[in-house]
Amino acid sequence: MKYICNPISMEYKYQFIDEYGKLSLAREAADPTLVSFKGKYLLFPSMAGGFLSSDDLVEWEFHPLKDVPVYDYAPDACVIGDYLYFSASNAGNCSFFRTKDPFQSEFEEIKGSFPFWDPNLFADDDSRIYLFWGCSNVAPIYGVELNPEDMAPKSEPVELISAHIREYGFERAGENHIPPQTPEQIEAKVQGFLSTMPEVPEEQVEMIRKYFGNDPYIEGAWINKHNNRYYLQYSFSGTHFNVYGDGVYVSDHPLGPYTLQRSNPYSYQPGGFLPGAGHGSTIEDRFGNLWHIASMRISVNQQFERRVGLWPAGYDKDGELFCNTGYGDWPRRMVQGTMDPWAAPEWMLLSYKKPAKASSFEEGRDASKATDENVQTWWRAATNHSGEWLEIDLQHNCDVRAIQINFADQIENIQIPEGVALQDVTSSKRHIEDRKLYTRWILEGSLDGKEYFVIEDKSDADTDLSHDLVVREEGIEARYIRCTVNELPYRQNANLSGLRVFGIGEGELPKKPKGIKTKFLSGLDLLVSWDDSDAVGVNVVWGYSPDKLYHSYMVFGTSQVNLGAIIKDQPLYLRLDAFNERGITEGDSLKVV
Repeated sequence: MKYICNPISMEYKYQFIDEYGKLSLAREAADPTLVSFKGKYLLFPSMAGGFLSSDDLVEWEFHPLKDVPVYDYAPDACVIGDYLYFSASNAGNCSFFRTKDPFQSEFEEIKGSFPFWDPNLFADDDSRIYLFWGCSNVAPIYGVELNPEDMAPKSEPVELISAHIREYGFERAGENHIPPQTPEQIEAKVQGFLSTMPEVPEEQVEMIRKYFGNDPYIEGAWINKHNNRYYLQYSFSGTHFNVYGDGVYVSDHPLGPYTLQRSNPYSYQPGGFLPGAGHGSTIEDRFGNLWHIASMRISVNQQFERRVGLWPAGYDKDGELFCNTGYGDWPRRMVQGTMDPWAAPEWMLLSYKKPAKASSFEEGRDASKATDENVQTWWRAATNHSGEWLEIDLQHNCDVRAIQINFADQIENIQIPEGVALQDVTSSKRHIEDRKLYTRWILEGSLDGKEYFVIEDKSDADTDLSHDLVVREEGIEARYIRCTVNELPYRQNANLSGLRVFGIGEGELPKKPKGIKTKFLSGLDLLVSWDDSDAVGVNVVWGYSPDKLYHSYMVFGTSQVNLGAIIKDQPLYLRLDAFNERGITEGDSLKVV
């Protein structure tokens, strides 16, 4: 049996970029489009320099692209007849490209006649073709019907949806939906900008204020059709925030009018090890299962330092689209057949806050940073010598089933590759690393901390997998888990943001959370608190009906959380599920009044 553990295990490409005189280097893959084409799943992420293919949504093979604009963000792919169509974002006129074989054949260019950003080409089942696009904190998502012969618009674009941050709490920008700027900071920026301009008409000042303000970017359109209804998905709140997610509107016509689906947000993962579930696409696999793939946030070395996650999705009995991001970065069995999108995790997290030690470490980056379930912190060895190691003590012998090895990046003395000009790594012209890089390590286990056995040996691996997953479905008995790092790209020091161990623990299931209290801080924010317990963590789930608790927020080491993704004046039900190393104890559903 095969498993995934978000972020999906693939080769995430580095890119060099000079931002305001500072050269940075970070991995990026985001804004993913996933399609099924001639028996293969094809994945097109931003800044990958190509696409990836898979037979099972688990193992991915990279294929470079040379004859399409790979440096344009948010690449889109659409299957129309025998052709695969490709397009991407650009401030100038955007062309479409098509091929019958993306592996072997060149793409034919269809010259574009207008600009668009974050495109989604949609082929309806009546042979009509539409384009949806938009990426702005002042402009809406647009749609237009295209002429299949030349891909030119058949009419003027239609404004479809825009932000409603006073009614839809999930659309608000900021970490945990807390505004990143104060009103005073915004006004200072506005006045500074106006002072450099000739007299600006009053009706434009408010738009300028909105541009500099906390209004979110509404972007990343994607359309699905189900039972003659159209589901327009879009991303909100900013890719570098933990609350980056996707919402969904519905309509009986591809060009609207659209109405917000009652169950929203659609995909949303603000908690856990690696948060974010925004700007993605939704696809039906060959077994009829629905999957949503989207961007996940790191944003430490560079704002657009992102990864790709995959979650089960579906339509409920009322035709509402949902995405299950609960326990969304834990191992999931990939059933090659009909699956249950709400199946509980088979294995529990065993490594949270467990004692850890390392061969060496830099100040502030000790071994404990690899067990705190926070991708933005990491252990870093004091040297870049081969053989530096980190070890976790699970404190008792455990039935270990899976280990996810997550490497961070802290690269010093960044140098542009030979043959690449400085002007090719500006903010508008990045350079995607195309040299062969390697991530090599050995994973070992031990019962006593003295004698070790090899779990997985990748000391000679021909891959560069920064989020690798080792599965032992039959289980191995171990108390100590050690990862020895032999080689990382650019000779950087050994580093691990998460050495995450999953399996079946001992003891009793956790008790249901008690003393639950709720308090509306505003019409869009609900503070939920509960009594301290000995659970490893709590997964707070909610929805507008007790049978539609589709949204979740996983927390560790706290007995409260603020839910900022509330829809104003909508009924609200929630449930608190406690989990530990043994399993999950589901709480009671309660109505918030």
